[in-house]
Amino acid sequence: MSVYVLVHGSTLGGWCWREVTNYLRAEGHEVFSPTLTGLGERAHLANPEVGLYTHIQDIIGVLECEDLHETVLVGYSYGGMVITGVAERIPERLSYLVYLDAHVPKNGQSLTDIRGPDLTRYHMDLVKKGDGWRIPAASPPPRWQPQPWLTCTQALEIKNPAAIKIPRAFIHPTIRPPDSPLTANMPPLDRAAEEARANGWWYREIEATHEVVFEKPKELSDLLLELA
Repeated sequence: MSVYVLVHGSTLGGWCWREVTNYLRAEGHEVFSPTLTGLGERAHLANPEVGLYTHIQDIIGVLECEDLHETVLVGYSYGGMVITGVAERIPERLSYLVYLDAHVPKNGQSLTDIRGPDLTRYHMDLVKKGDGWRIPAASPPPRWQPQPWLTCTQALEIKNPAAIKIPRAFIHPTIRPPDSPLTANMPPLDRAAEEARANGWWYREIEATHEVVFEKPKELSDLLLELA
């Protein structure tokens, strides 16, 4: 039996993993899909101080309070930032880091650093037009919630040699619809996929868009089972 902790992307919640969780549990595995502070059913906790390090601590709390070890930690999209930070803090509890079409930060990088100035300016304009501290969600609440801007601007220190030794995987959806509002976010993710493959990570492609958790939950689950 393997232990999976599934970390969702920006504006989402643990609910997005429902079908994947069902498939993995049906195969006898233990699965946790927590919702990060200020999002999903925890939207009432949102405030301007919620940042990347808040979300890292959310996942550390799950690993420690559930006393999880040999954990396959999966990060989806923005979740790649979170799992990288978790690995820096408690690498001894992790057996694999899986980046699902996810950002892979380098030392000293924030999400805005990875996305670049053009996309950052676009998101900043959205923040300013809203309440001044969140990026509006592309879909309506309650499931989708605005993303606290501090989660995008806080940078990660990546220097723990024990974290560097954790095996890593990248799952890369190959469909990028030209008319999707998410298309502008894709180049950094595609670059991350190319680097992962070049660096010899466990690498798989899946015929789906960035919305893979909704479009191909069974196929995605099969890849996670293959990894385990």
